[in-house]
Amino acid sequence: MNVREQTVNAIRILSAEAIQKANSGHPGLPLGSAPIGYELFSDFLKFNPKNPKWDDRDRFVLSAGHGSMLQYSLLYLFGYDISKEDLMNFRQLGYKTPGHPEYGHTPGVETTTGPLGQGIANAVGMALAEAHLAAIFNREGFPVVDHYTYALCGDGCLEEGISYEACSFAGAHKLGKLILLYDDNDITIEGNTDCTFSEDIPARFKAQGWQVIKVDDANDLDALKRAIRKARADLERPSLIICKTIIGYGSPLAGSESCHGAPLGEENVKKTKEFFGWDCEPFEVPEEVSAHCGAIARKGAAKEGKWKRLFKEYAKAYPDLAELYGKFMSKEMPDLKANQDLFDFTKPDATRGTSSTVLNKLADIFPNLIGGSADLGPSNKSVMKKRADLTAADKSGSNIHFGIREHAMAAITNGMQLHGGLKAYCATFFVFTDYMKNAMRLSALMHLPVTYILTHDSIGVGEDGPTHEPVEQLIGLRSIPNMKVYRPADGKETAAAWISALTGNAPTCLVLSRQNLPQYENSGLEALKGGYILADSEKPTPDVILIGTGSEVEQCMQAKKLLAEKGVDARVVSMPCIEEFEKQPLSYKESVLPSEVKARVCVEAGSPYSWYKYAGDCGEIIGMSTFGASGPAKKLFEMFGFTAENVVEKAFRSLNKV
Repeated sequence: MNVREQTVNAIRILSAEAIQKANSGHPGLPLGSAPIGYELFSDFLKFNPKNPKWDDRDRFVLSAGHGSMLQYSLLYLFGYDISKEDLMNFRQLGYKTPGHPEYGHTPGVETTTGPLGQGIANAVGMALAEAHLAAIFNREGFPVVDHYTYALCGDGCLEEGISYEACSFAGAHKLGKLILLYDDNDITIEGNTDCTFSEDIPARFKAQGWQVIKVDDANDLDALKRAIRKARADLERPSLIICKTIIGYGSPLAGSESCHGAPLGEENVKKTKEFFGWDCEPFEVPEEVSAHCGAIARKGAAKEGKWKRLFKEYAKAYPDLAELYGKFMSKEMPDLKANQDLFDFTKPDATRGTSSTVLNKLADIFPNLIGGSADLGPSNKSVMKKRADLTAADKSGSNIHFGIREHAMAAITNGMQLHGGLKAYCATFFVFTDYMKNAMRLSALMHLPVTYILTHDSIGVGEDGPTHEPVEQLIGLRSIPNMKVYRPADGKETAAAWISALTGNAPTCLVLSRQNLPQYENSGLEALKGGYILADSEKPTPDVILIGTGSEVEQCMQAKKLLAEKGVDARVVSMPCIEEFEKQPLSYKESVLPSEVKARVCVEAGSPYSWYKYAGDCGEIIGMSTFGASGPAKKLFEMFGFTAENVVEKAFRSLNKV
């Protein structure tokens, strides 16, 4: 047995041993796909394990994240900062080997995967980022951005709808440096795929503009090598390499769903080792395997050194481009809070309109701002007017047409942000976040500062009716840990929301109105605190507090005047971002919402469930407990009680409870 085959078997056995010791995991994929992982790392992947974040490294995404031990075994053998103890403590707290790959937790893991299909779309985003940066920075003789994106997927990934959306986008944009390796083993948890997954996969991908290559036996390393070479040679089309594998290969459970998501069992691990002629102690590998992988890792480090020398010469030949490259990659931020131009609003406007104004000013500040909409750019007002479109023919543009692919759009945007060098955003109607939720959740889980522009935020959508009028979406997004949800009331609050989005380490949703809203004198940077006093009471302690967000702040401001005429002193609090308000010191929160003031009215054209905490025992909530209706927005607001008069009525009701 030669060292290549020994290394493949080392990947298999380490994976099986770790899963067995944990008594939890998915051994089938690592046993079947080990040759794919080995061939990629040994002969093609450009990486330096000592610097996993090197700009020009190739990206590898394990879309079939349940097979995480395959990736951990590869990273361990090829010199990343993963120890034998990490392998021995697979799926245990405090180690670098969680059940599914986690970005930021394990060196060498490029994205968090597990929800099937997400990794494919992330890889599309990474390949798009590479193509965009290459179009901007590369010059003849200086390919300073020149790397491939590889993803390994299974049947489950391709069954998920997001894979169709993402692969269709990749084909349309001719992402030739994207290579998808398909672990084709015909097995999912419930058994053989013949009853659920019978389409012609090669025909599907060819129709989407992909090159399709087949490897009849994934154990044939030379065949894998030829296939990957062929894929890399076609720079006009992304490539699908269909690798025929046997799930659980070499184990007594080979070919069966029984080895998909459960340990093999001690006796079966023993028999698997016998099949491969493996006689090493648990979690040990032959010396020649370690030496072989170490030599490959050192070649990777040498490649980074070569790239650094190339970039040094590039900086001499193209100093302006090199400086711009540094700006793209830098994490330094200008002081946006001091930029008064971002807060210059005088006339009533929809917050989708003020967002557009801010976005286009920010585009002059951030050359690496990139994003687009799911076929709603004119409605979302998410286009950077001075920038070109990113197309298959010219990938240097910054405005992306995602097509009607909301789920893939969000995951592709995650991939662009993960790649590095870009500040990515995407846009759609707020109600369509239902399509995007899983990818948005992963943005939050990975602490990715992706900006989501979400317009048409309430029953203010009007005539399109309840299918397009979001009701439950605000509370849904607010329930995601590490997600910031801004619903600004005017232009200055919108500017603050954008500043928060670009300067944080979390995704931010900008929930924006379709209808025009007034501009308020006292709004502005205070919105960065999430909630603040927009219009205070005449007395030190108000009689009642009116809390609103977005378009409903206007009703609160009008109600304050009506209440004053009736002898009631009201404070208006604008609460554009509950998440940021909750981060403030208790003393600040008490100064805005003094606990002694029990009379309160919370007003928001969405689900009331966000507001019980702030309303308290005596407060009232004006919200949406039903779906909306089709009709003019003004009449809908009246119909559902979003009027100044109703706020006044609820204020008196609350005062009577105190």
